[in-house]
Amino acid sequence: MTTFAYHRLFRSLPSYRWWKPLLAAVVAAVTYLLASVVVYVAVLGVTTAVGGTAAAERLQRGIEGDALAAADPLVLFTTLASIAVMLPAIMLGTLIVGPGAVGSLSSVAGRLRWRWLVRCLVPALAFMALTVGLSYVVVPPLSGEPIGTGPVTTPADTLVWAVVVILVVTPLQATAEEYAFRGLALQTIGSWSRYPIAAIVLPTVGFAFGHDYNAWGMLDVAVFGVAAAYLTWRTGGLEAAIVAHVLNNTVLFLLSAPFAGVESSDGSPLALAVTLVSTPLYVWLVLRAARRAGLVTVRSAPLVPGAPAPGEPLVPGARPTDDRPQEARVD
Repeated sequence: MTTFAYHRLFRSLPSYRWWKPLLAAVVAAVTYLLASVVVYVAVLGVTTAVGGTAAAERLQRGIEGDALAAADPLVLFTTLASIAVMLPAIMLGTLIVGPGAVGSLSSVAGRLRWRWLVRCLVPALAFMALTVGLSYVVVPPLSGEPIGTGPVTTPADTLVWAVVVILVVTPLQATAEEYAFRGLALQTIGSWSRYPIAAIVLPTVGFAFGHDYNAWGMLDVAVFGVAAAYLTWRTGGLEAAIVAHVLNNTVLFLLSAPFAGVESSDGSPLALAVTLVSTPLYVWLVLRAARRAGLVTVRSAPLVPGAPAPGEPLVPGARPTDDRPQEARVD
C-alpha cells in the first residue's frame, strides 16, 4: 500500500495508463464544445419562437455586449448554462480513465465529502464578507468613485427572473469550472508529474485565460485559481474550492443584478489588491478547519504495477520526493 495525494489520484487506479487522462481531456473538451453550441442554439430557438426575431437579435446583442450582465436574465442564463454543461462533459470524458476515476475528481474519498463541504461555508462567508466590505466601502474612495452603486434600475419582474437564474445556474457553472480546472486538468498533469506545483500552476494559466478580462482581471482570477488549486491539493478534494467559487460568483451576480445598464467589472489594481487580501484569509481558515476536523487528505491504495511510486526519484541517486501534504504524515 502507498499513499496518493489528490493530484496523483489517477495513479491510484488499477486501470491507469499514461495516455488515458489526455484522451479523457480531449473527449471532455469536444463534448463540452458541442454541448455549449446546443445550449446556445436551443435558447436562441426558443427565444425566436416566443418573442420573434427581434427578441433573438436582442439576445445576440446582449451576449456580444456583456455576456455576464446579471440584470439580463436571458443573457446570463445562456452564458452560465453554456459553461455548466462542462460538468457532464467532464464526467463523460473521465470515464475513459477507468472505474473510480469520476469519483476521484471529487476527493480522495471517491466522492464529495458533504460534511466537509458544509464546514467550508463559514470560512467562505468570512472570505466574501471581507471581499464585499473592501470592494464597496474601502475601494470606492481610493478610486474616486462614490460609495454604493446608485438607484435600482432593473425592472422588478426582470430582477426576480435574474435572481432565479443566479441562484439556480451559478452553482452549476462554478462547480463545472472547478471540476474542469481543479479536477480533471490538475489530476491529468499530476498523473504525469509528481510535483504538485506543476499541477497547481499550469491549469491556473488556462483558467485565467479562459476569462475575457483585461490583464488586471486575469491576474485577479489567477490568484483565486492558485488558491483554489492549493486548497484542493492540501485538503484532498474540491469542496473548499467549490464553496468559495459558488459563493463568490453568486454574491457578485446578486449585487449586480439590480443595476441594469452597468457593465460587469473588467478588473483593476484595487480589485486585485482586495483579492490578495481576502484570498489568503480563506486559505488559512480552511486549513485550520481541516486540521481541527482531522480531515483525511490522501488515499491509501496498492501501487499500480509498473508505475513509479509517488516518492520514487526521477533519476537514480536523486533524493526521493513526497507527494503527501504535510498534514497527512503519520508518525
